[in-house]
Amino acid sequence: MIYDYIIVGAGIAGLYASLNIPKGKKVLILSKEPVWECNTFYAQGGVATAVDEEDIHCHIHDTLEAGAGLCDPEAVEILSRNSLLVIEDLIARGFEFDKDEEGNLLFTKEAAHSRPRILHAGGDATGRELHRFLLKNSPAKLLEGVEVIDLLIEDGLCHGVRVRRGKEQYNIYGKHVLLSSGGIGSLYEYHTNATTISADIQGLAALKGIELKDMEFTQFHPTVFVHSKRAQKLLLTEALRGEGATVVDEENRRFLFDYDPRGELAPRDIVSRAIYRHQKAGHSVYLDFSNFSEEFFKKRFPTIYHKFRNLGFYVPHDRVPISPAFHFMMGGIKTDVWGRVPGVKYLYAIGEVACTGVHGANRLASNSLLEGLVFSRRAVEDTLIQTRNEPIKSFKERSIALILPGDRALKQRLRSIMWQKVGIIRKKSELKEALEEIQRMQREKIGHLLGLRLLCAKQIVQSALKRDRSIGAHYIEGE
Repeated sequence: MIYDYIIVGAGIAGLYASLNIPKGKKVLILSKEPVWECNTFYAQGGVATAVDEEDIHCHIHDTLEAGAGLCDPEAVEILSRNSLLVIEDLIARGFEFDKDEEGNLLFTKEAAHSRPRILHAGGDATGRELHRFLLKNSPAKLLEGVEVIDLLIEDGLCHGVRVRRGKEQYNIYGKHVLLSSGGIGSLYEYHTNATTISADIQGLAALKGIELKDMEFTQFHPTVFVHSKRAQKLLLTEALRGEGATVVDEENRRFLFDYDPRGELAPRDIVSRAIYRHQKAGHSVYLDFSNFSEEFFKKRFPTIYHKFRNLGFYVPHDRVPISPAFHFMMGGIKTDVWGRVPGVKYLYAIGEVACTGVHGANRLASNSLLEGLVFSRRAVEDTLIQTRNEPIKSFKERSIALILPGDRALKQRLRSIMWQKVGIIRKKSELKEALEEIQRMQREKIGHLLGLRLLCAKQIVQSALKRDRSIGAHYIEGE
């Protein structure tokens, strides 16, 4: 069978794309298992949007400011101007954002936004509610437990993907391939991402000679509960600080004002570095919820309330120890503002796996879910005017050695290298050491999947070495 669309990934970008594909088209969504294990599901804060037509200019300004001058202005304008459209579309389809008693949409404020403009659902369960809604309403065929291991590209045309499902490896052919596989969280020792987010597709892009852009811009979330054995750590949404939670040390001092006059509402790269430095100086750091009543906290942040009560923290009365952790990738597969991958016809990248230039050097809080909505819709719109005349080519079925015995230890070593030497604060000497270690691992006998991770990690380090001054989320000091 030849599908009209193959969508790689079942997060917000992939699922919303499927909702916008005309009925009658053969659409296949490929998802790792389980289907809910994606970054969309874990997104707490909400969806940023221009509040109204008058707010578009201000939303654009805030996004450009957060991006430290490296955003693509056209992409940012498209993001904001289309925000009202996609939110209206979701509501028209039946999705319910949180409202006040009079039925008005509730907007909250997060760091670096000049006004409240983040919509949320289920209090602090926006991603989970959106994911459920989109899964329920998607008309596409969903195939779970599938991992894409190759892109079927020849002579600048994309013909489909090669996948692994269980012990089988086989080709799936499609007229259009939409990559929406998410970011790179599993490359880092501490991260907030779903366990399925492992940089495979970024690595495949590098393997195929597809350009990866802005890979040095890796965003770290400042307020994460890291006291667990899992690599994926528990995020404490930015909306907590937007609503009044404070960051304090063991003396209950709000030390962030020593680093920036905006304190808790400074951009997250500044807050992350401040906490990181404070901890390096020997201090403990906590998130304090004492500004909240228990009734408000339980209603506005029910997921966090119940999780921490179960962990033994009597929130909002108890403080919670926090630390930064990797959170979001600003860079990715280079695309144009329609999601097209330059040089490969019928191949698109949308969501966090892509780099449209909308985030620049630093993503504005809660613009990520919005990006997935806006650019997935545009990618589908573009496919509808791109008539495919070229036939689908059949590719040889060849088995790939995906995992070898020594891969697990090397994967853990890579995570440690990325956290310690390619993290929140970087030094050129440590970046060079990281590159040497990655290249050493590449020369060992390794499986295909680890090889893809290493290719992606190498791109991040090389991009960081090329940019020798600090900007946005890329902060480099000393040699």
